[in-house]
Amino acid sequence: MIYVIVSLVALFVFLFNSKKNNFRKIYIFFKTLKRDLSLVRILICMVIQFALYQKRQDTVPKLFSKLVSKNSKRNAIYFEEETWTFQEVENFSNKIANFFKSKGYKRGDVVALFMENRPEYVCVWLGLSKIGVITALVNNNLVGDPLLHSISAVQPKCIIYGSALKDVIKNSSDAIPNTKLYQLSGRNEKSELLEEAENLNVKLDQESDASPTEEIRKGKLRDKLLYIYTSGTTGLPKAAIISNGRFLMVATGLPAMTKLTKEDVMYNSLPLYHSTGAMLCLSHCLITGGPIALRKKFSASNFWKDCNKYKCTVALYIGEICRYLLVHHTNDNTLIHHSVKKLVGSGLRPQIWKEFVSKFNIKQVFEIYGSTEGNVNMMNLDNTPGAVGYFPVWLKFVHSMSLIKCNMETAEPIRGSDGFYQACQPGEPGLFIGKISLNKIIGQFLGYVNKEASEKKLLRNVFKPGDVFFNSGDILVQDELGYFYFRDRTGDTFRWKGENVATSEVEAVISNILNLRDAVVYGVEVPGTEGRAGMAAVVDKDKTLDLQKFGQSLKSNLPAYSIPLFLRIIESVELTGTFKLKKTTLRQEGFNIEKIQDKLYMFDAKNITYAELTEDIYDDIMTGKVRL
Repeated sequence: MIYVIVSLVALFVFLFNSKKNNFRKIYIFFKTLKRDLSLVRILICMVIQFALYQKRQDTVPKLFSKLVSKNSKRNAIYFEEETWTFQEVENFSNKIANFFKSKGYKRGDVVALFMENRPEYVCVWLGLSKIGVITALVNNNLVGDPLLHSISAVQPKCIIYGSALKDVIKNSSDAIPNTKLYQLSGRNEKSELLEEAENLNVKLDQESDASPTEEIRKGKLRDKLLYIYTSGTTGLPKAAIISNGRFLMVATGLPAMTKLTKEDVMYNSLPLYHSTGAMLCLSHCLITGGPIALRKKFSASNFWKDCNKYKCTVALYIGEICRYLLVHHTNDNTLIHHSVKKLVGSGLRPQIWKEFVSKFNIKQVFEIYGSTEGNVNMMNLDNTPGAVGYFPVWLKFVHSMSLIKCNMETAEPIRGSDGFYQACQPGEPGLFIGKISLNKIIGQFLGYVNKEASEKKLLRNVFKPGDVFFNSGDILVQDELGYFYFRDRTGDTFRWKGENVATSEVEAVISNILNLRDAVVYGVEVPGTEGRAGMAAVVDKDKTLDLQKFGQSLKSNLPAYSIPLFLRIIESVELTGTFKLKKTTLRQEGFNIEKIQDKLYMFDAKNITYAELTEDIYDDIMTGKVRL
């Protein structure tokens, strides 16, 4: 009965706020009603659950302590040949808490964690959180200046590093002379100790594993828990603030939307310094009570083998992982046996969605849209290929996410004649923004450690005086049914021949044409022309690329303005630690034949092929003798 009442009220509001085409609106309303009411029910349950967390001022350590009391002997973490029970995680994390408390570490202090995936990683930051110490999860792939930047950005009192990374720390130790170093080895790991470091394993062997109950009780929902860095695709990484409340919102939403329980075993080969690994994976373990299986680094050849080994029912993915799995099994015509029923993550390209699901017999893909620091997230709950989430169109007047019109090349939002930003219509791509709640934890934007960087992500006076929104920097589009689709990131969309070109769409076409090999597309400046010309960097290690066939395939699959004018053949594509394609350096180098050692080509529209870019042609382009 309550669903009937809600439906009638929703329909009335929907039609009342509609200006035209009510018959179409009614059709859409009833077509999506079952889907939408299911989502509304989930959201209500999430709000109630989170309200309980707020009332009790729960934190991650508080909830984990309750979990352990009822599940102490259950397996919590699988790693290589190791198995850790919940009690073992509790004991190790208690040792961490007690040791650093004895050294004078207090609530609000910061510790940098620089370690590969392993059970101790989880225990370190969990233990530190028990005494209110914030852990900065430093990307373990970093070296040199980027590593020093990440460390100095948070001013830690010490660095805890894994023994496998001691050489990286050794090479950087002169630049961080006043920071205490602790070296931590795994259970079956033996390594020499750096001269300037202390052996944390020895210290912990002498420490009590009693729970620091009084310290845990002092924790609040708003307390800072972690610093998780952005991927650094558009510059140096920034340390985003993750509170207990933010972590518990993820912990609330994941089981509510995916129906995962503590009986589900989750496979994670993603880095634990990234939000997917740190929050999606570890919330399943530390809050829901489900076992997790960790791998140090993603391996396409071992992905399904690991899932079988640990009897995983759900696996995490991000970025290009799904494409790499397809590439690895391209010539494998036999059925791949595994127990995984659900995938959770982000970055599954629409162009390979159906092929991937069919190839690996996946029952449900939960594609997520969100960012580490963002204040709004959504999830695709009904397997709609390519969608990153949806929201009932009849609830548009109450939800906090919006798409606004912007310059598609710069993603700079556009104000209307009334001085406010303009909302996009269905089917119209725009900048995704989320309304910031200043007083409530839900919808709050905590920003970065760097306050100046935080301010740059804010949009003020958006739809009315005084309102504040988070600027995601992402271009999305919403269809009339309420589904959102990712289009591109700030700086990736460029304008050529008066048309907007989304690099992600061109990359997907090239990837399909070249059998899923790596390709990066970006816009480059050409003297004497407006906008940016398209350029593609394609991996061709075996020198097997047929330039004419490639050009003809692009002509058949892309509009003329989207075909990359320049082509660069490279040995490999640089990826972030979270499998996102890096293109900043490529974009800066452009098609400068004087700086680039790689082979360069230019699209020959007359013969529909790519011809070598010679010095003479390059000079003619730069001097304006050749007009593009």
